[in-house]
Amino acid sequence: TMPSIFSYQSAEVDWCEGNFERSTVIAEYYNTVNGTTLFSFLLLTPLNFLVLEGWACARTEFCSYKLSLSLAGIFSMYFHMTLSYVGQLLDELSILWTLAVAYSFWYPRVYFPRWIKSRRHFFWLSGVTTVISTLMSFIKPAFNAYALNCIAFHLLYLTWCELKKCNDKRVHRMAAVMVVWWVLAISSWISDRWLCGLWQAINFPYFHSFWHVLIAMSLLYCCPLVIYFDVNYEMPSFKPKLGYWPSDSWPVVVPYVALEEPHKQC
Repeated sequence: TMPSIFSYQSAEVDWCEGNFERSTVIAEYYNTVNGTTLFSFLLLTPLNFLVLEGWACARTEFCSYKLSLSLAGIFSMYFHMTLSYVGQLLDELSILWTLAVAYSFWYPRVYFPRWIKSRRHFFWLSGVTTVISTLMSFIKPAFNAYALNCIAFHLLYLTWCELKKCNDKRVHRMAAVMVVWWVLAISSWISDRWLCGLWQAINFPYFHSFWHVLIAMSLLYCCPLVIYFDVNYEMPSFKPKLGYWPSDSWPVVVPYVALEEPHKQC
């Protein structure tokens, strides 16, 4: 008989970490704990937006993105705690919908297909595409994670296109840091997926838990970059500036975007 979709270890995916080794309730202890870390970082990410001055028009976008990020963190913890089929789908689909929210609100108009005439039309296109992708994800759930990771290559391509138009060294530096964190993250993910036998042989099967922390760090740098480019397109009268809180010199910082309000002409 088919196991219950809510049952422990009913998922199609099982990561390299041993199951129930440190808890009788939590299947993958370190992946779950670092899922909590991921959740914490995802809640930090909206700080990238909170320091914006005079960006009241982004209130709806901010709330939607914050909610989707929060759900992604919660569902990640639930999946690794149970390794259930439902947990796997919730984890993957929350990431898909978070990406859909980001694309819908902040994808630059200059890259719209020619037949898309407004942000509203693009919003509907993103919604329909995401619904279709959601339905297709039930066909082979084990493939979903690979498809989601491939979206990162499109984001990197867009970043490269924008950097070619930008001469601000601070922007280039932040993009470089983002890419370094992403490379470390995807390397950890692939290592856990493809070299599991090696890591188990040396009793160090924790690379997926590293992925959680590293991809969250990459997101902390990605979000202000996205907003920086969006402000340049949508609010050209303002001058966005990237910064680090509490100070550039601190070893642990939260990157953010500050807006310089335009001076009124007399």
